[in-house]
Amino acid sequence: MRCSAYRLPPPGIPFRLVFVGQSTFFEACSLADELAPEFATAFVEYRAGADPQAMLTAVGSLHPHAVVVFRPELVPPSLFEHLDALTIGFLTEPIPRVRRGTHRDLERRLEDLRAIDPSNFDRLVSFDPLIAETAAEVAPVWRSLPLPVSDRYFAAPRPLRPQLPPLFVGRSTPHREAYLTPLKHRYDLLHIAHGADAAMLERLLAEHDVGVNLHNEPYSSFENRVCLHLAAGHLVLTEPLTPTHGLEPGIDYLEVASPEHLATIVAAVRETPEAFEDVRSRGRMKAELYRASAVYPRLLHDAALDVDAFGSRKDRAYATPATSS
Repeated sequence: MRCSAYRLPPPGIPFRLVFVGQSTFFEACSLADELAPEFATAFVEYRAGADPQAMLTAVGSLHPHAVVVFRPELVPPSLFEHLDALTIGFLTEPIPRVRRGTHRDLERRLEDLRAIDPSNFDRLVSFDPLIAETAAEVAPVWRSLPLPVSDRYFAAPRPLRPQLPPLFVGRSTPHREAYLTPLKHRYDLLHIAHGADAAMLERLLAEHDVGVNLHNEPYSSFENRVCLHLAAGHLVLTEPLTPTHGLEPGIDYLEVASPEHLATIVAAVRETPEAFEDVRSRGRMKAELYRASAVYPRLLHDAALDVDAFGSRKDRAYATPATSS
């Protein structure tokens, strides 16, 4: 087994960690080295339709000890075959959950996942433990955890400013517009539908105090924007989350059951913002569970130990480890 890639660098040498993905979606889930001095990090832009060889060249030039790829199904087969680094593929898209029904959007994403080459990655991590059994038809999931939040987006709690409009960041779908359109007309909700770079997102989060989360379609999930809004100190209003990843509805965030219910809560926040301070404060405390500088060191440490113990999918002698979550 190629053990050298999984050893810690010598004392005084930062651990070189490279993230790969579409920056407008996933840079907010990465780790910045100025906030974790034991790491030297970089983000390499890569999305569907991009040149994979150019991505590989950019990654290789950084001589990483580890590489984390968001949406690993977009990496062509065998591309990382000779990359001498610990490689983690992070599954970020919802797919059908076993025995929980399905939706055509979920089936489409499952078809996308079938393009993955598991041998590109030492371990696969999913954002949702409830998709692990379905994903295992394609490749085994080693661990499940929500997408972390970059430290730069964590803000100290501040009093709610009820005059500020709510914020939703995510693409438009008919399901979402049923919730958002009334708020756009009545409360000037700001909808950022085409993504935001790291600097723009940081500014937006500072300019709003209420964050809205809605599913793509009428199926359950857990979107990373929930953790992002909590980290920014926002009051989070969301459709029911499954799983909740340790969050408690009514305590850390407010659950909404319909477009009318969402509008009613926004109206109540405008009228009596002080009534929601406990929820917002508790949610900000829980956001520490998802802080990137706390999550990634543990994840990489565990993955390195696991690969040392059970082998790598890049090696013929690989033995499938027990799935943990």
